[in-house]
Amino acid sequence: MTVSSTLADKVALVTGASSGIGEATATALAAAGAKVAVAARRADRLEALAARIEKAGGAALRVEADVTRNDDITAVVEKVMAEWGRLDILVNNAGVMLLSPAAEATLEDWRQMVELNLLALMGMTKAALPHLRAAKGHIVNVSSVAGRVANPGASGYAATKFGVVGFSESLRREVYADKVRVTVIEPGLVRTELGDHITNAASKAGLDQRLATMEALTAEDVAAAILYAVTQPARVNVNEIVIRPTDQER
Repeated sequence: MTVSSTLADKVALVTGASSGIGEATATALAAAGAKVAVAARRADRLEALAARIEKAGGAALRVEADVTRNDDITAVVEKVMAEWGRLDILVNNAGVMLLSPAAEATLEDWRQMVELNLLALMGMTKAALPHLRAAKGHIVNVSSVAGRVANPGASGYAATKFGVVGFSESLRREVYADKVRVTVIEPGLVRTELGDHITNAASKAGLDQRLATMEALTAEDVAAAILYAVTQPARVNVNEIVIRPTDQER
């Protein structure tokens, strides 16, 4: 990683930063010169990520947090402000994908997805918004192509991702006059740990089969899309980026 000055003097906060898209995004933003606060539950992963960023000449702040908890959301934002005094970029990336047909789904799986994929994203946005308004900042919400196309076997997940898209568009129309930009990133199939937590055996096997038959996106591919959005001139608000593997039809 070589640090540039593209995002010099900017402060970014990335949730779900301990692996996958969040980790890759934090690395990309730091390489572009931003100071990056990395938030997640796995402290050891955050420590390793921050160490890599700092070794390459970047600045990182480790924040162990469960963003489904209101107190943790507040503490994350307060820690960033106490350390660096501003917040320019919020990347709401934390999420889980617990695929299952509706008839076989558990309420616990649905509840977990709603709380993390949607409510935590909304709560973090609300907590950070005063500081983002002050900085004329940028909110990036990581959704999914499942927020555009509702496929069988993904009803609960799709519900949360459609919710992210709807929340983001309403938010954009609330904050555009404050020069705050809002971007939704909607990846297709990405090779990350996301599928490891699926509790329905048939759904997990189906995902594994899809991954075996196509060249999926990497986390770095999605991070590059996020970096593109946040490095546009202030007059440019990239509202939505859909990014699929070339091999993916829907």
